[in-house]
Amino acid sequence: MRPSRHLLTYAAQELKERSHFTLLDEQRVAYELVLHAVERSRRGDHKSVVVVAGGPGSGKSVIALSLLGEFARQGRPALHATGSRSFTETLRRYAGKGSTRIKSMFKYFNSFMTYDRNGIDVLICDEAHRIRETSVNRWTSKDKRQEARAQIEELLSAARVPVFLLDDHQVVRPGEQGNVEVITAHARAMNLEVNLVSLHDQFRCGGSAAYEQWVLDLLGLDHGEASVWTGDGRFDVRVAETPAELEAFLAAKQARGETSRMTAGYCWPWSDPRPDGTLVHDVRIGGWSRPWNVRSDRSVGEAPGSPFWATDPNGFGQVGCVYTAQGFEYEWSGVIIGPDLVARGGRLITDRGAFKDPDFRSRKTVSDETADRLIRNTYKVLLTRGMRGTIIHATDPATRAYLAGLVRVRRGLETVYEPVQ
Repeated sequence: MRPSRHLLTYAAQELKERSHFTLLDEQRVAYELVLHAVERSRRGDHKSVVVVAGGPGSGKSVIALSLLGEFARQGRPALHATGSRSFTETLRRYAGKGSTRIKSMFKYFNSFMTYDRNGIDVLICDEAHRIRETSVNRWTSKDKRQEARAQIEELLSAARVPVFLLDDHQVVRPGEQGNVEVITAHARAMNLEVNLVSLHDQFRCGGSAAYEQWVLDLLGLDHGEASVWTGDGRFDVRVAETPAELEAFLAAKQARGETSRMTAGYCWPWSDPRPDGTLVHDVRIGGWSRPWNVRSDRSVGEAPGSPFWATDPNGFGQVGCVYTAQGFEYEWSGVIIGPDLVARGGRLITDRGAFKDPDFRSRKTVSDETADRLIRNTYKVLLTRGMRGTIIHATDPATRAYLAGLVRVRRGLETVYEPVQ
């Protein structure tokens, strides 16, 4: 097993020419299941739902693009949808380059409020954990507000075969409800057949299932206990004493042509650009500071717009947030753990007061229990973006010491803590 190919490198060819992805095991099962469901729906007017669940890098988006490419070649009506502006706009830019028809295949979850029932053969809902309670927003007209349904119901209704690809541990925002239980309940309430496929293999993080499990245990997301990482030969894990060390390590990788990005928990304010078009260095840790990624779709100076932070080389040097990084992969991931997640009493606990996302302000709409889960899920996403390695810095000294005790790499005859070089 090897690290996955960079998804966007092959997306355009997959849609326009032929398959560049090799589907394995459960990936192939999911792919064939959808093809079979579509054929059956056309022959017998039979509607069914496919739910594909898997962790980061298990091949969900590969399945999505493989299916979309196949249906495009067959000339069958099929659309791809996500709840991520960054992911959708990036796919439009790379996969749809030079083709208005292909660009139009990439939609958002809130695009289906007025679609006819079964108006298309297949709707592939990628990153389905980002499905919201409703498609209504401040720009929705009054007449559409009155007719609004749950967003999941709109997606289930729009296609003969709606397909949902998701990871329950990537729900990171209040109001997101795309998980297996909720989707299945809505589908069965509509008397629809549900087919579930679980993806077990891991192709991001160097194909290291051990690293993904280590992250789940570290964050207390899988009922396990934090354990010592001694290396498994697949994935490189390191702890940086300072953010400057973290950045220097990533910069060296970037200089060698290996994609690298820095991300952080949402623990600092996020300012608009200055009048002169420069970004404010909001992320401040001691004497080190860097700006967040650009908020808008448009670039600011050389810094790319938000949807392209993860894929444009000029994204290096800004700190990405979970909403910008989610759905993407790069070879080396640097993660800054802020004061919203600290080690106390031999385990990691959350502090919602240190989390600056405005959606979390009210305890009436976001309970402490929900905030705790979403903060942990946020770091689960950030810690599993890398294909070759992850470098971690914690702003809290006690947390840094805790992580240093858990990340120990064997060198020669000794097992020692290996700081970033």
